[in-house]
Amino acid sequence: MIDLTTAFATNPLIAILRGLRPENALPVSDTLISAGFRIIEVPLNSPDPLDSIHQIAERYGAQAIIGAGTVLNVAQVEAVAEAGGRIIVSPNMNPDVGRAAVQRGLYWAPGVMTPSEAFSALDLGASVLKFFPAELVPPSAIAAMRAVLPQDAVIAAVGGITPDSLASYHAVGVNGFGLGSALFKQDYTPDEIDRRAGEFMKRLEDLK
Repeated sequence: MIDLTTAFATNPLIAILRGLRPENALPVSDTLISAGFRIIEVPLNSPDPLDSIHQIAERYGAQAIIGAGTVLNVAQVEAVAEAGGRIIVSPNMNPDVGRAAVQRGLYWAPGVMTPSEAFSALDLGASVLKFFPAELVPPSAIAAMRAVLPQDAVIAAVGGITPDSLASYHAVGVNGFGLGSALFKQDYTPDEIDRRAGEFMKRLEDLK
């Protein structure tokens, strides 16, 4: 079963499937896995998100990290774990959520914006620091924080990421990129998602 380090090394792009409906969970995930994605997040404010997480994890759990976003409390952590999710992503840095995720052996990616939040999250066992919203944390700010964070801290920029913005964040040491509406909306067809995924993958190749 793939681990998070391997998933990031294979492809640092994180698919955020906000609004995904369970009937589309497998067609959308089929498209993304085929395009090379290895981390898929279904936000819990989507329709029946646990159903979608369960479907995707059952099919692709061995070769990708599947989990939930917008996880706000301990009960949701438990529900995601029961559905087969392996990563807990939040917009905020809630210590109770972090402790619950770590105790269940799940990866935890809390939303942070300041050095205090980032260091507190790492102390609690965060696997990824999700700098969110990235629109409010430009590359220059992340560069300043990267200078004081542990070298092995994993940073993901999330919020407003487009193919054009990958290079500037990558240049300051960002390890991963959360892709929302620039990659997926509920009304996008599989062909449209594949096209958008291809644009991101091409830009990613250009960074190597």
